[in-house]
Amino acid sequence: MYRVVVTGMGVVSPVGNDIESFKDSIMKGKCGIDKISRFDASSIKVHLDAEVKDFEPKKYYDSMQEIRRSDLFMQYAMAASYQAVENSKIMEENLDFKRFGVYIGSGIGGINTTLQQAKRLESKGPEMVSPFFVPMMIGNMASGAVSIRFKAQGPTLPIVTACATSTHAIGEAYRAIKHGYADAILAGGSEASINELAMAGFINCQALNLSENPKEGSLPFDKRRNGFVMGEGAGILMLEEYEHAQKRGAKILAEVVAYENTADAYHITAPDPEALGAIRAISNVVSKAGISDASKVYVNAHGTGTHLNDAMETKALKAVFKEKAYDLHISSTKSMTGHMMGATGAVEAIASVLALEEGMIPPTINYLEKDPECDLDYTPNTAKKADIDFAISTSLGFGGHNACIALRKGEN
Repeated sequence: MYRVVVTGMGVVSPVGNDIESFKDSIMKGKCGIDKISRFDASSIKVHLDAEVKDFEPKKYYDSMQEIRRSDLFMQYAMAASYQAVENSKIMEENLDFKRFGVYIGSGIGGINTTLQQAKRLESKGPEMVSPFFVPMMIGNMASGAVSIRFKAQGPTLPIVTACATSTHAIGEAYRAIKHGYADAILAGGSEASINELAMAGFINCQALNLSENPKEGSLPFDKRRNGFVMGEGAGILMLEEYEHAQKRGAKILAEVVAYENTADAYHITAPDPEALGAIRAISNVVSKAGISDASKVYVNAHGTGTHLNDAMETKALKAVFKEKAYDLHISSTKSMTGHMMGATGAVEAIASVLALEEGMIPPTINYLEKDPECDLDYTPNTAKKADIDFAISTSLGFGGHNACIALRKGEN
């Protein structure tokens, strides 16, 4: 078995389109939630989202033609992957491209392209549907396009497990490297699903917060919580075999030390109120990682701001850590980024790495009213210094998918 480390990261998010601006935002408690500007939302019940701002795809593509032939979720993935590659400096070495892979997932894929082409079909007829519709729409194409750009010829695939997508992508890439199938893998997720169709679907399944006030949009663990805010973006980590990274003198940002994948087998959208799947995922990760001192642990919780999720996740942490659960440092960065869907797990893994590097816990912002069901330390409103050795990141998706990873502070 091989050790697996993080040697590069890239992010596109509602609170920053590179690692430094993202770090500055989450540590200062910047809110990326605002009124919907991507489309006319006057006819729907929801008026808040968490959009990526000032994104410049030209920085990451050689031509406008390439950009036009890439759905926005592909563009976000390309940008974050480019950053992660640059950050890792891996291309400066004599890399074996046949042992370099890409695991980038998306919960929904190219739904903006799907909507645009459906409108074109209806208004102009089938002959006017783009020949690039299918390769822009299918969910594997972020992985495909990134592998082409960086000549990654090793294990390459997407993962689709709704909101657990990119945590599963990181975990499965970790396993591939750990068992010797690759030296390095770009792993994470991307999502660009802010449009009237996706919003209408989530509204009608009663998942989104209907507040008009951005400060009341995403309220993880707060008693006032009433649904999540849709976000977008991408998060990509360069995972690398430890000795491979050491040999080339790479800076080790963190080590991935455990991963678990479980299912609730309970309901298509609601989490198991007994939290049995989440308990098994977290418990197995804690055991595999050798975590014993809860006070040295940061938990980046799934923390969507829905009543059922936050109560269930709190119950799971209490079941695993018992009375020591109150020593955990917990927060939900979704209070700032919104719920980035298939990208959320990777972006939260990046937040976890930054927490380990900085010895600083990002806050759960806009937290005002305590809930007896959620009575742990959620780092309310202000970042907090903490001497932590481990970070745990959980992601829980529609369909009952549970993913959990543990990271340890990097050692060079």
